[in-house]
Amino acid sequence: MELPRDAVLLRIFIGENERSARTPLYEAIVLKAREMRLAGATVLRGPMGFGLSSHLHTTKILRLSQDLPLIIEIVDTQEKIDAFLPTLDQMMASASGLVTLEKVQVLQYGKGNGGG
Repeated sequence: MELPRDAVLLRIFIGENERSARTPLYEAIVLKAREMRLAGATVLRGPMGFGLSSHLHTTKILRLSQDLPLIIEIVDTQEKIDAFLPTLDQMMASASGLVTLEKVQVLQYGKGNGGG
């Protein structure tokens, strides 16, 4: 899929313990993005972070890795991201997280690499 140079980056910040029914929320979001034929999605796991509660989540040695921060990044056209947002709103309804949108310029290399 060829993306236009001007696109939108949808970035979703959640904890890895967030769920959509019995499925991890990050997995449900990526699968839904794929189903809706968005250009690509990547899930990044952070070794440390905190959110609104200021509770620190970390992989430090004396603590088990609990509810580490995740970032889901999805890049596509403004129109396709806008069409995905109502679905994302429903999925995030019972979750705690943050969603950001920013305009980006896409430089695409290779054929069929697709990102995520």
